[in-house]
Amino acid sequence: MNSDNSVGTRGRLHARQPRIVLRWTGALLIALAPALMLGAGAALQAQSTGTGGPGSPGTPGSIDVFEKSIPELQALMDKKKVTSRQLVDAYLARITAYDKQGPKINAFIALNPHAAADAEALDRERRSKGARGPLHGIPVVVKDNYATHDMPTTAGSSALVSFQPDRDAFLVRRLRDAGAVIIGKTNLHELAYGITTISSAGGQTLNPYALSRNPGGSSGGTGAAVGASFGAAGLGTDTCGSIRNPSADNNLFGLRGTIGLSSRAGIVPLSHTQDIGGPLARSVTDLAVMLDATVGPDPGDPITATSRGHIPRSYRASLDRNGLKGARIGVLTPLLGDAPEDAEVIAVIQRALAAMRSAGAETPEIAFPGFSDLLADTSVINAEFKFDLQDYLARYPNPPVKTLADILASGRYHSAVEGVLKRAEETPARTSEAYQKSLAKRTQAQQAILELLKRERLDALAYPTLRRKAALIGETQAGSNCQLSATTGLPALAIPAGFTDDGVPVGMDLLGAAFGEPALIKLAFA
Repeated sequence: MNSDNSVGTRGRLHARQPRIVLRWTGALLIALAPALMLGAGAALQAQSTGTGGPGSPGTPGSIDVFEKSIPELQALMDKKKVTSRQLVDAYLARITAYDKQGPKINAFIALNPHAAADAEALDRERRSKGARGPLHGIPVVVKDNYATHDMPTTAGSSALVSFQPDRDAFLVRRLRDAGAVIIGKTNLHELAYGITTISSAGGQTLNPYALSRNPGGSSGGTGAAVGASFGAAGLGTDTCGSIRNPSADNNLFGLRGTIGLSSRAGIVPLSHTQDIGGPLARSVTDLAVMLDATVGPDPGDPITATSRGHIPRSYRASLDRNGLKGARIGVLTPLLGDAPEDAEVIAVIQRALAAMRSAGAETPEIAFPGFSDLLADTSVINAEFKFDLQDYLARYPNPPVKTLADILASGRYHSAVEGVLKRAEETPARTSEAYQKSLAKRTQAQQAILELLKRERLDALAYPTLRRKAALIGETQAGSNCQLSATTGLPALAIPAGFTDDGVPVGMDLLGAAFGEPALIKLAFA
């Protein structure tokens, strides 16, 4: 259990599920409890107990990484109780036991063959120069639509399995510069165009809290990997819910930042006006550490110039245990849903709101007449995807395909995305009257939300990330509330709200003003 206050609250409110204990015998990882313990509603919980002490670099079994926070892991390395190489080995042991074997979560498309060597180099640097910062030597995971110079970037498509970029995406480079170890690249809904995380390159990822259910998407591989402690934290992307949905479904915190907060350079695009990268983490503290390392201006993405002057020295300064006292969080009632199928999730949300009130927050209901009309026809994913993908691939030498039409002609894609890919390919031109109207309507929607926040003196708006719990594998996921943040460009932080009676995680979005991430972090931490 993390020491972060927010995660501690999770532990107090929700009974812990049975732990699965693993031990090392030589180089062999032996499961001491059957994988059947990981049925629907049971979290993947494991403890690696080694037969030796801290040992030499590379000796497995010397550290329990289950739900360890980034500060906890960093403190262990600072005290020379463990090395980065040992952390890599411990996470790889969990991946072997739970992702590749046992329940076969299938969170990864590829593991980094250089992870151990990268960790050893960082261990040597720590001994000679000290740590670069809080991410030095910390193993993290990255969604496989981020370009990496040392691994293929598939975006989940079999048509791109041989695509080898010659440079890292900006956010990946920032992580490496901060000393993080990329332990692997995670599965996603193919080409990020869906929310249940199934792809031709990676197959179907399972939800570690409920193996019969999907992990959300499109960043479901990152969500499942972080939720199952296959890495300390991870990167996802969000075009319409793709960070927040898997955060909700895997009991995590995930931020879709203000448009311009973080660079899109090197990310395989779905919609350039809606795409943004960001972190998923088990605690608000870990999320803040990841933000500190990755946000900020990038000459390769001009929109990030708008972040200048809006980024604090450290987001960790907002970690205030009393942050809910006196806060006003408006409950956006049009997004609560009124269908019978919404009731299960809404009951969890209402309990979470009650907990917020007990911590000192006001939670007035905001009816917002005309809300549906405000967001109608503001999504432009279908209008932009075909052209954005073509432009992206043209930046790299000799990509295996050059256009969406090439992917469709190859037949190398999952049947689950065939309909959306064909619809996108039918888009005749980069711009149209309808497209321009959608963009103009976004500006109006943003202004309306900003005026609402000011008029009602609100620190944030709250609503369920998804009105329905994670759907069963193979079924359609309904109930997404993704569009408000995507349309307005305003930040939304998904936080764990609780669990359904059968143990499925439920999440709640907190949406704030432009570059209001510190305020959202303050609320989420409390």
